[in-house]
Amino acid sequence: MPIVTVKMLEGRTDDQKKALVEQVTEAVTSTTQAPAEKVTVVIEEMSPNNYGKAGVRPADQ
Repeated sequence: MPIVTVKMLEGRTDDQKKALVEQVTEAVTSTTQAPAEKVTVVIEEMSPNNYGKAGVRPADQ
């Protein structure tokens, strides 16, 4: 039962998230031979205010 967590900044459309779930599921099934109904994809969205890289938040750029 593969579980994949995708962490990303907020701002993607529902269609983009739907496509992401579909394509991640496809990648997992093709590489692990797990049936699609056993693959779980969790999207965790973060506010740009709650994330920083190299000491800078994207919200501050």
